[in-house]
Amino acid sequence: MNRLLAFCLPLLPAVTASADMAPVLPMPDDPASSLTVPAGFHINVYARLTPAGSDYFRGPRFMAFGPDGNLYVSLGFGNKVVMLTDRNHDGRADEIVTVADRLNAPQGLAFVDGRLYVANQDGVVRLEQVDHHWPATAVTPVVSGLPSGGHTLKSLKLGPDGFLYLNVGSSCNVCVESDPLRATVLRYTVDGKPAGALPSLGRHPTSPIWASGLRNSQGFAWHPQTGDMYATNDGADMRSDRKGGEAVDDLPPEHLNRIEPGNNYGWPYCWGEHVTDPNAPGNPSGLDAVCRNAQPPALTLPAHNTPIGITFLANTNFPDEYRNDALVALHGSWNREQPAGYKLVRVHFVHGKPVSVSNFVTGWLSDKGAWGRPVDVLAGPDGAVYVSDDRSGMIYRISHEKKNRE
Repeated sequence: MNRLLAFCLPLLPAVTASADMAPVLPMPDDPASSLTVPAGFHINVYARLTPAGSDYFRGPRFMAFGPDGNLYVSLGFGNKVVMLTDRNHDGRADEIVTVADRLNAPQGLAFVDGRLYVANQDGVVRLEQVDHHWPATAVTPVVSGLPSGGHTLKSLKLGPDGFLYLNVGSSCNVCVESDPLRATVLRYTVDGKPAGALPSLGRHPTSPIWASGLRNSQGFAWHPQTGDMYATNDGADMRSDRKGGEAVDDLPPEHLNRIEPGNNYGWPYCWGEHVTDPNAPGNPSGLDAVCRNAQPPALTLPAHNTPIGITFLANTNFPDEYRNDALVALHGSWNREQPAGYKLVRVHFVHGKPVSVSNFVTGWLSDKGAWGRPVDVLAGPDGAVYVSDDRSGMIYRISHEKKNRE
């Protein structure tokens, strides 16, 4: 496994494509027909939004369905949230409505008692409206003062326990953070009070930290049978398997972690199954013991594929053999000699545990570059799965053929 020099990289790359990121290809005239899905499945373009192209953190990012049945989408550095309607139920959006603009790099979306909560890069806000009409008439802070910069976009979901969960990514590639809220998953009450894994002690305020040692866990969801929380996590860039060695394309693996309260998942000192980074920062004493005690991943994914969104398939119209499984969006590499990712994968679960991965949607990446980068996946109330693609600005809808005949 891998490792390398301890240094921090700027995490807001230039807006032009890196030499190691798949170059931006022109979008096909018929994007959906350029994608490959398993037999029996159908994919179509649900909506076309503003594409990010070679830029980062723009375009359609995360999604949520509202109690009105409409799809809500964040636009990242576009500083906007939009609503997509499909009034005639033909599987294609017929209107794009601005929900709110002048936000602060929104990403995560969650509905709580019918009200829309949005994760900005510096906190969580609630959007207020009059008579259920958009755009929002006011923005009410719920959680404030979260660290921004670096891996700055925040994801947000309402957990089955009724608490808000959100990620705070690391400020760097590999470093020892000075802010304990960095590289974590946090938990709050719906009115913004910290509700972390450890109870308050004496006069010390309650911490919101639910789990730590997570470099950037943007996607998370709860298994429909076990209730376990699973989160994707991006591994560090440019690591080596030896002290001072050159970076290795296939190190370190990306993670799918089962998130348990109070656990540490190893970053920035280790990865995989208790593997110690030979170039770990800070050189803390007892580093091998730290890594032995870190929670290992439930499953590993290929290095630098950038897993982001995850959704379970229990409530879809997919065949029964998919119902315990999940789909994960691999946003794609930016720092590999050979680009990888840029696809959707199926994570197979057996007895409530992830055991293997297989391709589900491919075609965004070729040997010449990539015209799309999937970000989020979401099971809809209609039984279909929705996919956001920030590079091309697309929202796709995936259904099974038995639904198409109805």
